[in-house]
Amino acid sequence: MVAVLLAVSSVCALSLGTPYVPPHRLVAAALEGDTTLAGIVVSELRVPRLLLALIAGACLGAAGLVLQEALRNPLAVPEMLGVSSGAALGVAAPLVLAFSLPAAVQPLPALGGAALGGGLTLLVAGIGRSPSAVLLTGAAVAAALQAALLVLMVMADQLDLQLIYRYLLGSLSARTWDDVTGLWPWLLVAAPALVLCAPVLSVLRLGDEDAEALGVRAQRARLAALAIAVVLIAPVTAVCGPVAWVGFLAPHLSRWFAPAAGAVRWLPWSAAWGAVVVVVADVPARLALAPVETPAGAWTALLGVPAGVALMRSGGRRRAAARRSPAASAGERERMSGPRKTVAGVADAVPPAGAAHHVARGGGPGPGGPASPPLGTTGPEDLR
Repeated sequence: MVAVLLAVSSVCALSLGTPYVPPHRLVAAALEGDTTLAGIVVSELRVPRLLLALIAGACLGAAGLVLQEALRNPLAVPEMLGVSSGAALGVAAPLVLAFSLPAAVQPLPALGGAALGGGLTLLVAGIGRSPSAVLLTGAAVAAALQAALLVLMVMADQLDLQLIYRYLLGSLSARTWDDVTGLWPWLLVAAPALVLCAPVLSVLRLGDEDAEALGVRAQRARLAALAIAVVLIAPVTAVCGPVAWVGFLAPHLSRWFAPAAGAVRWLPWSAAWGAVVVVVADVPARLALAPVETPAGAWTALLGVPAGVALMRSGGRRRAAARRSPAASAGERERMSGPRKTVAGVADAVPPAGAAHHVARGGGPGPGGPASPPLGTTGPEDLR
């Protein structure tokens, strides 16, 4: 399903629009250096936009799963922990205050803002003490950072205000190859960290006391998980803004399709579903009100919140059923196994659960009956 949705949405993203490019001409337009208008539009505008949507969705989906598993809360998303708001504040501040930054260091203010928001959340809530307290404190920190962002918007002129407004909703409009290439250094840092983090997330899910018993320091592990989420979220937010609720929807999609799996299996599927969500949302964002483009973040929030809530409710029932099914099948096999054979070849019926306790007290297998050994076994008389 992921492959089909990704293929269909990618073809639509590259073909539809003005000018329309038939699907059979996409390869020639993108790879063979077509000098026509269609070839330039596909190779210079639509292909980098598609790659940016794939990278942004994968980073946000993986970061959402890391935060949810580290805090043991399915509602722990970047938007409610101050990470996205801090990154947006770090990007908007140099723009309003007229600080010119080179393209290579533009993600650095976003990283600083995201680290500031996440660090404040953990510092105020108490690192590792209560996942619920972390989530509630993160919502308060996010509100404070958004208030600071509103102050900057009041100080901005009309042109900067339009840019900030479109940026805050999460837009992939007018993105080029320079925006895509600027993300690769951060991905090279985040990918190995994700591989190392996935087994630790499975241990943190057991609870802080059990994680400590297994040799994992919960406070440090939770802080490291937040750092990995910051490295994933901040560069994407610096380029295309906070694309809302992708980090909430993608982990729930991965859990819904594999309810009995763990964080190690959920992590790549969360990244894949995040890429699908952003690519699918970007198609109506570009075409629904053409020639005017709407922000992709508006579509992910509009469709992601109700879909995520429905998946969260149904996913809980699926996980409960998956946990009950092994025990039920084992009981069914024991019940259907029937009588056993002893060494002498005589059928030895399996006694009921209370039979051993009844014999130990001196009674027989039935009410008031004497205790007699089963057929084909050795009794006390034979020992004498």
